Amino acid sequence: MTPPTLAVIGTGAWGTALAITYARAGHHVTLVARTAAQADHLARTRDNPHLPGIALPPALRVTAEIPPAPILLLCPPFQHLGTTLARIPPGNATLVLCCKGVDRATLRFGPEIAAAAHPAAHAAAQIALLTGPNFAHEIAAGHPAAAVLAMADPDARHALIAQLATPRFRLYGSPDLIGAALGGAAKNVIAIAAGAVIGAGLGENARAALVTRGLAEIARLAVALGGSAETIAGLAGLGDLILTATGQSSRNFRAGLALGHGERPDPATGIIEGLDTAPALLARAHAAGCDMPVTATVVELLAGTIGLNDAIERLMRRGLRDEGQ
Repeated sequence: MTPPTLAVIGTGAWGTALAITYARAGHHVTLVARTAAQADHLARTRDNPHLPGIALPPALRVTAEIPPAPILLLCPPFQHLGTTLARIPPGNATLVLCCKGVDRATLRFGPEIAAAAHPAAHAAAQIALLTGPNFAHEIAAGHPAAAVLAMADPDARHALIAQLATPRFRLYGSPDLIGAALGGAAKNVIAIAAGAVIGAGLGENARAALVTRGLAEIARLAVALGGSAETIAGLAGLGDLILTATGQSSRNFRAGLALGHGERPDPATGIIEGLDTAPALLARAHAAGCDMPVTATVVELLAGTIGLNDAIERLMRRGLRDEGQ
């Protein structure tokens, strides 16, 4: 059997979409399921209900065992990233983190979790982050898209981009792992707020203002954590936020719509990363001495300690200031 050139760990919509993309591009790809039963089902049916109507390519291998591939793309739900990393034996593989969030227990971003779990990979600059404005079903359908590949070492970063870019999936490099990780996590929280605005019938003006101010507080936190505001102005921040705060396929936006309608978000419809990320992100911001009023409001809305009308009043009556402050 030909050894894989890369393996994708996680059979959700995003992991499956990436595996399909790279199998179509001619890579020898293994898709790694959580259990043997799940792997057997996908291997037999060639169908993943997370991506209805898109068959797994014949060449795509599915297994529950992590193969010795030189590139591992990690696509679990973010709160399971630590346990997924624990499954990976130490070695020379490059670890590409493809999930977004902040860990509830440790308040760490993905690169920080990976560095703690695999210190040798961190020391060798073998940890990367793939993020950007990408809906899985569009990637799987072969629609054109772009993303950011963040990695500290420039030579390794450029080599990895050359391996993972395809004619329909354009990659841009960045050295800013923390800024890229923050952008991907925080956009889910702002998307919940944007959905609440639309669900409550407050209009497009209000959504545009909220998304812009949300982006400003994300940029402030990026700088406070040693990242770059420029990263937040690019695909990893602004691009991802635009998609998630406006696209009807966004589970976080739909969770906000429910709040705006006076309902509670239903996790049974799928994992809503922003629900876990919001309080963890706010705690991380407080630890950094950074004010994030939109994020704080979302946390209170989700906790039920404030109503939507009070939330609007609080944000609109904040002290007046210049925009850059």
